[in-house]
Formats: sequence, structure tokens, C-alpha cells
Amino acid sequence: MKKESAPQAFLQSPGTFLTGANYWASHAGTNMWRNWDEKVVEKDFKLLSANGIQALRVFPLWPDFQPITMLKGGGNHPREIRFGEEPLPDTEAGRAGVNEVMIQRFRKMADLAEKYKLALVVGIVTGWMSGRYYTPPALEDKHVYTDPLSLRWQSRFVKYFVKSLKDAPAIKAWDLGNECNCMGGVESSSVAYSWTAFITNAIRSEDTSRPVVSGMHSLTAEERNGKWTIQDQAELTEILTTHPYPQFTPYARFDPCDTIRSVFHAVSETRFYGEVGNRSAFIEEIGTLGPMIAGYEKTRSYTKNVLWNAWAHDCRGFFWWCAFDQEHLAHAPYDWNSCERELGMFSKDYEPAASAVEMKKFRNFVDKMPFGKLPELKKDAVCILGTEQDQWAVAYSSFILSKQAGFNIEFQYGEQPLKDSDFYIMPSVKGQGGMSGKRWKELVEKVRKGASLYVSMDLSFFSKFKDFFGVEVQTRSSGVGSYNYELKLGKEKLELSFPVKTIYDMKSVGADVLGTDKKTGKPVFFETKFGKGTIYLLTFPVETLMIERGGTFQAEESRDAWKLYKYIAADLLKKKVISKENAYLAVTEHDISASEKVCICVNCSPADMNEKLTLQKGWILSKLISDDASAACKNGMIDLKLKENSGAVLILKK
Repeated sequence: MKKESAPQAFLQSPGTFLTGANYWASHAGTNMWRNWDEKVVEKDFKLLSANGIQALRVFPLWPDFQPITMLKGGGNHPREIRFGEEPLPDTEAGRAGVNEVMIQRFRKMADLAEKYKLALVVGIVTGWMSGRYYTPPALEDKHVYTDPLSLRWQSRFVKYFVKSLKDAPAIKAWDLGNECNCMGGVESSSVAYSWTAFITNAIRSEDTSRPVVSGMHSLTAEERNGKWTIQDQAELTEILTTHPYPQFTPYARFDPCDTIRSVFHAVSETRFYGEVGNRSAFIEEIGTLGPMIAGYEKTRSYTKNVLWNAWAHDCRGFFWWCAFDQEHLAHAPYDWNSCERELGMFSKDYEPAASAVEMKKFRNFVDKMPFGKLPELKKDAVCILGTEQDQWAVAYSSFILSKQAGFNIEFQYGEQPLKDSDFYIMPSVKGQGGMSGKRWKELVEKVRKGASLYVSMDLSFFSKFKDFFGVEVQTRSSGVGSYNYELKLGKEKLELSFPVKTIYDMKSVGADVLGTDKKTGKPVFFETKFGKGTIYLLTFPVETLMIERGGTFQAEESRDAWKLYKYIAADLLKKKVISKENAYLAVTEHDISASEKVCICVNCSPADMNEKLTLQKGWILSKLISDDASAACKNGMIDLKLKENSGAVLILKK
């Protein structure tokens, strides 16, 4: 019996942060395997390695590696699989329908990667790339996920490929393929699950020493929002992936690329996937999609800011799409899609783009940290995503609001076992309470024993609502209208204005009223005690309202919504060693020891910042590490000056 080994810990250790790129050879793009040029590949790798790239995601284009055709006989019936007109060789490769020359070329590339210390993530079933579907000619009319003939040949290809190359030391992970969920439609999540399990098992039948990477994008937390789910991919693979392009992700393209919504897109999506899936997750593809979206300086700002945020929030990896421009190539998909031509970190002539400049600078910076890997980031609250809402929209908005307020959330899906915490957030609850009755009772018991809970309501239902929240519904109605709200948050008054779809007429039956509709005086924000815990109830879905429209994080009528989060988290914010006031400054704390911390401060705005930070008594600033900041510490205060879209590392000691 073959002895199984545990998968490598590639991209799975907290504090790991790899800078990488997605790679097609600079001279040929997707035609690199048929137009193989070893000298070009070596020159490419030498350049990338010298510019801070540690890892590459690479792609054996499916029809090049398995170039099988179906010959047919009478009545158009399938007769024989061949290589064009040539019978398949009576070899192991021939029986798998694999071109041995391509395997040799891939091995040479892997050897060059090892020479230049580049780790490889291999997207095996690459049947989709940059807007074009690629499949072996014999399988062109077959459904890629369900057709038995297609699955038979996919299995043969995957097994032979992995078996042939698993001894290549540069290969650190097997990726299912490039965005395989784009290769065709599926009727249910069961089809997506079955195909993923089929390919994953084919990989593991030949190699259990490496992790399997999902390679998917646009996953959802439940089937009603999409057939490819986070939980299924997490069950079947070791590492989840995000491809956070603002233009293709809902709600992400509304604001300029160097503002807070945009620079937290990649991080919030990656944490959403990783925490709902309870898996490592990394940014496998990222980019601005070229100069029609952002010019050179704005691309630099965007890249720098996202790198800082991703590192601080344990996103494990940041892989740019892609290594080289492809505007000189005439074949499809580059001939079809103009936005695919100018995405590289380097031009075909090896001139660095803004992303390359910032990647190299950041890699050099991180490698010089005196503490080695960044210590783990502790989470302050659990954000529960309900069963009938747009989970991504709510997760995205809640993440930004919590960062503005100064604390860190972790996500879970409402039907998953309740994570342990002293503070729970249920944002923009829609439908039947956001979770099952069983889970709801678990949460109620947590609050009874002392946890705090914040709930904001969309069109939602709760059982025993009055008994739990201390509030009674008089009536409610639907219809979009613009409403102005006034909330009393301790000594501070917060005014917000939103177009709201569901209007509640509420009456307190024990809860304190902390906010009202300015026109009618009807209460909209409540605080009440339940057992030993505290409950905050907001009767409009501020998270959804903030994310569904552009400019809300800058607009006068809505930009201070984060102060609501600061109020409900007041008790946990008091425990922070470092406190801030600026909504566009993101702060994380990482313990080195009981008496030493790493604090990362990131300016998530396109303007220089001068912020006064308050230190908990007994703590001092020991060291500032930054190319873009200065700091002075006196009487428990840090005067931090930070350039736009940049970050700083503060070493604090007690």
C-alpha cells in the first residue's frame, strides 16, 4: 500500500506572505507551449526573480498538452481517439492522450524556476484563459463537468501530468486550473462539487505531498447566490483563492482605485473566503486591468496600499495578473479583448510597470523585518452572514466599517457552528432571521452569558423579537424613500441620510432609544440588556446601503457611518494598545510577546495623513519602520505622519 504523506504547508502558515505573478512567456502568451523558447523563459524568470517575485502561477494549456481528436465512422458515430491522424502511441503518455514533448517543456520550465528560486503553483486543467475556452478537439462538444468521455480523458490527463512532474522541486502546489468555474454552466452546486472532487481525487491519487489550490473566483456562501460555493471548495481543497478585480466584482468598482473601498476589496474578499471556508486563502490574481482604469501613479498607489493591507491581514499571497504585457500578440484571446493586452508587470521589452516597482519595493521591505514572519492578527468580533442576504455585499461593507472604527472582524456563515466570541455582528439581516432556529438559540445563549450583539435589519424576521430586543414592531412598509437619521452615540451625535426600502415603526418596551428618524421622531436605534449581555438594534441596513452605491465612504451624508461601529465596539476598543481617530487609517496589532507588539498603520486614502495615536498606559514606541512615515512619541501619544496610500510598522514595548 502506498504510504501517504501530509501536504506541504505552502501558503498555509500564518504570517506567510508571498509576492508573485501569473505567468505566460513574454514572447508568446498562451501560445508559449507550441512556440516554445527556452531562452526567453529563462530571461523572463531571471528578471522576475530579481524584482521581488517569489512565486509564479503557471498553466499547461489543456489542448496543447492533451491534443486528442475524435475520428468518426459511419453515421457520424465516434470511432477512435487519435493525435490528429496519428494513432495514440502505445505508451503511458499515449494512453493518457498526453503529448510527451509538452511534458518535457514543462519540466524544463520547472527546472528554470528552481534555478531562479521561483515556487510554482500549477493550474492543471487550464481550459479557460482571458476570455477564451480551450479544450482538446475530441471534447469540444462535450459538457466539461458531466460528460463521461470528457471526464475520462480529464482524469487520464491529470493523473499522468501529476505523476510525470511530481518530482520537480519548484512545484509547490497543484491548482485545479484557471477559473475552472468559467468553463461552462452547472445546474446545481452538486455538479460543481462532483467535478471538483473528481479532479482533486485524480491529483491526490498521484501526489499527496502538495496542497491542492482551488483556483476559482466569484464563489458564494450559499447555492442561491451561485453554484460554486466557498464551503464546497474548502471541503475539497486545502487553499482557497480570490481574483479581486474591481471591474468584475459587485460593488468594488464604484469608487476611485486609491480610496478606501477599493484598497480593501482584495483583503475583505480574501478574508471572507478564508474564514467562511476555514481554510488558508490568498490573492491569486489581482490587477487594475490596465491604463484605462488607472494611470501609472494611481496604479502605484493602489498596488502599494493593497500590499500593505494584505500583509497586515494575513492574506498569505499577492499574485499580479500578469507577468508580461501581451499587446504585441495577434492571436485570440488578445485579438478579442483589448483589456487583456496591457496588464503586465513588465512590457515585452522588460520595462517595469508601476506594479513591478511597488512589488519589488515592498518585498525588500518585508524581508528586512526584525521579527521575521508577521505574528498572527487577533480578531475582535464575529460577523455572521445570513442565509438570505447578499453575503458578499454585507461582508465587504462590514469589513470596511469595522476597520474604520478600529477593530477586526472574522466571518462565518449563519448555518455554520457559532464561533466563540465576546462580540457578534449580524449586519443587514434579511429574511428568516439570518440563521436556523438552532443557531439562533445558541447565539441568544451567548448573549445571555455576557456577549454583545449588534443587529441591523433589512426585510427580516425574528422569533421572540420583543422579548429579546426589548422592542415591539408596530408596523412596517416597503417602498424606496430618502430618510434622515439622528443617532446619539454617547457624547457624540451622528446624522446619516439614506434611501431606505423597508421602513419600521418600532416602540421600545424596555430598550433605550439611541436614534430616531428626524422627520417623524420614530425610534430607529436601540440598546438593551439581555441577561449579562448587551444588544444593539438598528432598523435600517446601513451596511447594504453603504456598499450598494458609489461615493458613500466619502459623501457628507454617509461617510461617518463607521462611528456607529465605533460606538457598539467601545468596550473592546478600550483594550487596544493603540487607539486612532482617523477613519481612513487602518491599524492592526500583532503580539510578539506579552511586552512587545507589532502595530501596522496603513493610510487608506490618496491624501497625506497626520494622525495622533493614543497608547495604552505603560506602552512606548520603540521603533518606526517605514520609507513613507515619521513618528514622534511623547506622553503616551504618537504623532504619526504618513504619506498617501502607504504604511508604517510600529514596534511597541511595555
